[in-house]
Amino acid sequence: MKHRIGIWAIAGFLVAGCWALYAFATAMTPTDRIVTLVQLTCPITLLGFYPLSLYLVLLANAATYALIGLIVETLRQRLNHAK
Repeated sequence: MKHRIGIWAIAGFLVAGCWALYAFATAMTPTDRIVTLVQLTCPITLLGFYPLSLYLVLLANAATYALIGLIVETLRQRLNHAK
């Protein structure tokens, strides 16, 4: 289960990293339509009114995905044992 949660954390890190690269490459602004998708997949961006470093965003998104992974994997494990 630890490996799966680690994979979730890595996925969160990569998602935030890809969005950062996209934002740098396209000069994304808060009025772009894709910002809604960014906010769904990278929840730390909801604090966009406060300046955050890229490293903090990457770490926070990895931690968020790890927490989501812990919840999903725990529920998955309990549902499989209930059968």
